[in-house]
Amino acid sequence: MSDIIIKNISDEYIDEVLKINSLSFKDPWSKSSFTKELENKFAHYIVALRDNLVVGYAGIWAILDEAHIISIAVHPDYRGLDISVHLMNGILNLCKTIGVKELTLEVRTSNTIAQNLYKKFNFKEEGIRKKYYPDGEDGLIMWNRNL
Repeated sequence: MSDIIIKNISDEYIDEVLKINSLSFKDPWSKSSFTKELENKFAHYIVALRDNLVVGYAGIWAILDEAHIISIAVHPDYRGLDISVHLMNGILNLCKTIGVKELTLEVRTSNTIAQNLYKKFNFKEEGIRKKYYPDGEDGLIMWNRNL
């Protein structure tokens, strides 16, 4: 397998990120919503490249010493290749660089694959957000409080 390169997002990657977003989530973002998100001073996004193709992306909002994972997704054709592990390592490196000490997220209660990924990175279950997702599914709140 070719090496995975993690880079900060730039305009050249937006269309590929939006494609991954639409293939990965029930309620994907529009291009205008995503472009506005990138203008948010608290938002930080990275992409995973394999052979110069965007195969995944992740984003956080960082405020002071806490951050929230907004999104993490891998193109369906590249799942099972540990790209999500590279993305999580990229997020953790980004957090350390900007002084984040605690990291949180919500994940669908049905998404055990993602939950297991987060547990590998020392995330712990700390609560439930009832009907968090637009389709009514609950969101599991997870934290890593010791980056």
